[in-house]
Amino acid sequence: MDVQRASDDVRRRTLAGMTQPLRKCIYLASMRDYNSGLYYHDGLADQFSAEVASEALANCHKEAFQDLVNSSLESLVNQFEDYIAASQTPVTGLLAVWARLEPYRVVIPVAADPFAAEFLFSNLKIALAIVEERLTQPRLSKRVA
Repeated sequence: MDVQRASDDVRRRTLAGMTQPLRKCIYLASMRDYNSGLYYHDGLADQFSAEVASEALANCHKEAFQDLVNSSLESLVNQFEDYIAASQTPVTGLLAVWARLEPYRVVIPVAADPFAAEFLFSNLKIALAIVEERLTQPRLSKRVA
């Protein structure tokens, strides 16, 4: 019961302002300790408990991950473009780091299905390549015949 209430609180207060699964996954992954796999949120833990907060954040992360896996390639491209536009990092630097370090790999929940994760990684690599092509190549001018 408390986990459901805490999950609803996260969805209503924190995630409601994030419309895209990519941003939700990035945010929720940042709440996770990479050594233990547990999630931390002081305010949620104060209201419920550390264990309930961790489980609620894990549940929300699983939901956002599933939404991201179900995103079309077009949607992934749009999400990347929006993420880049909101970033304070120069586009060329961000694209180079994402292509080289693949930071999207850390957005996967601990208990994610490995096949779903690999499917998502493949789609994200393609989306990243499309975004890079769009942002770095000059547009071909349209000729009227």
